[in-house]
Amino acid sequence: MLAVLLIAVGLGDVGRRLLRRRWLPPVVGVVVVVGVAMLAGLWHLGDLPLLAIDSTAAVGWQVSCERAERTGTRQVTPLIVFGAAVAALILLSGWGSDVAGVIGRWPSWVGAEVTPNRMLMAVGVLLVQAATANQLVRLVLGSVGSVKPAGQPQASDQLKGGRLLGPMERLLIVGLGLAGQLTMASAVVAAKSIIRFPEISAKRDREGNTERVGIDDVTEYFLVGSFASWIVAFGGLALVAAAH
Repeated sequence: MLAVLLIAVGLGDVGRRLLRRRWLPPVVGVVVVVGVAMLAGLWHLGDLPLLAIDSTAAVGWQVSCERAERTGTRQVTPLIVFGAAVAALILLSGWGSDVAGVIGRWPSWVGAEVTPNRMLMAVGVLLVQAATANQLVRLVLGSVGSVKPAGQPQASDQLKGGRLLGPMERLLIVGLGLAGQLTMASAVVAAKSIIRFPEISAKRDREGNTERVGIDDVTEYFLVGSFASWIVAFGGLALVAAAH
């Protein structure tokens, strides 16, 4: 059921970024929850309360994220919604049934050596690494004050490409982790720090009256954002490893 939520949230966030319709992502979230549950045969009695949590969390996440982006306030609310839903689904996971249905039969049909539960979780984790993970990182940055109100100079202006490099980095980490190359995944983390360090140092060397964003702001933005991004990636790997 946690995989179902991740898929619903991931697709809803992609739709929100592409289509820019306030009403569409919550609808997409509920439709995806119902659709994936039907395809995965998750309609037993114990699944129903978990599906209710999935649907409520998918709608709550989209509504709270849209409000946080529009008003610039209540940055922590979506984080609470998402974290509470993940915790509840993990704690109540004993009620859920194993993946069955069309999705459950597909791995054996194609000869894949992976259990249906793990496959569904891997799909959810990969989807989250795109728009949803970027949203989570922005919310964390906003909640600790690393993102200033709209119209003011932002630390992100000093570090170009973060919104594109972040998803690419996380997908690379998750892909290497799923392939059993955790050492290489850790090397990606080290490589990012090495590549960004000269850029941050250059900002420090140029800092003066002409710089409207201090080096401390840029460093805090980089460190908090990077650690939040890595937590999402490696946390996703942990969820895939826990799926049986």
